[in-house]
Amino acid sequence: MSKTINWGIIGLGKIAHKFATDLLTIADANLYAVASRTKEKANNFATQYNVAKAYADYEDLAKDPNIDAVYIATPHTLHRENTLLCLEHGIAVLCEKPFAMNGNEVDEMIIKAKEKNVLLMEALWTFFLPHYQYVLDAVESKTYGKLLKVEADFGFYRAFDTSSRLFEKSLGGGSLLDIGIYPIFAALSTLGIPENIKANATFFENDTDSTCDITFEYEDGATALLKSSLVENTPTEATFYFENGTLKINRMFHQPSTVSQIVNGKENIIDFDYNTIGYNYEAIHFNTLIQQGKTESDIMTFEFSRNLIKLLDKVRKIIGLEY
Repeated sequence: MSKTINWGIIGLGKIAHKFATDLLTIADANLYAVASRTKEKANNFATQYNVAKAYADYEDLAKDPNIDAVYIATPHTLHRENTLLCLEHGIAVLCEKPFAMNGNEVDEMIIKAKEKNVLLMEALWTFFLPHYQYVLDAVESKTYGKLLKVEADFGFYRAFDTSSRLFEKSLGGGSLLDIGIYPIFAALSTLGIPENIKANATFFENDTDSTCDITFEYEDGATALLKSSLVENTPTEATFYFENGTLKINRMFHQPSTVSQIVNGKENIIDFDYNTIGYNYEAIHFNTLIQQGKTESDIMTFEFSRNLIKLLDKVRKIIGLEY
């Protein structure tokens, strides 16, 4: 019998609700505690998901000796602070993407995890979804030959509203860190680190980025064309062009989706029969790591998280985005 992992959640916004919903589908996971900045929000969340403990202070949750793992779903700018708090108390941390605001913060988090010998992982759920693993397997096995080009976009329209975290620069808002990370992830996970980066962006009146267009150029001639936008609805697909075929992850490629396999002009759609929101896959992986006594994921490795944040840092520098 595998040990039941007692989970806590810090930050109780929309994504926390999705994670909690899927956590309930996992046999060896128990949502034991939640924390918000207000007791009312914590109590309401706890009632909705039948959670034993509700805290109005993040530190109180971190001090609870019954918690094995914490999912951090606070705004980007708090990821470092919240992660370090939990690691200091010996709690395994699954921290929502982006891992932190920059490479220096990510390094500090990883150093602390190693110092405390505690599991830490960036929660980029797409990596663990079966349809994405299918594409990665095709890349690695060269099923369709060499990968030549990646095109990935993520865009939706939202009316500009500075009261929303999405547009608040002090909270890491804007298109790049919030959704641009997904197209960049698609390129990094399939083509690796580019030799050259080109990027340009547009900005809202408060200097958060509204759109970002990025090109990665690789030494072997491969390219990645990437886009994020908060001012238009884009297809939000990821297409992988190989020598002998094409794989396209259909709309909302970052979440449970289908894959179109296109060879010799013929298209075959592969359905992965998803029946959850999709957050259970990363949570199951994280549970397994805890049960095996691991302190680092073999999928979402520290090296991968470092490379991902370095690419985000480089793009920010090119487009002149500073926090």
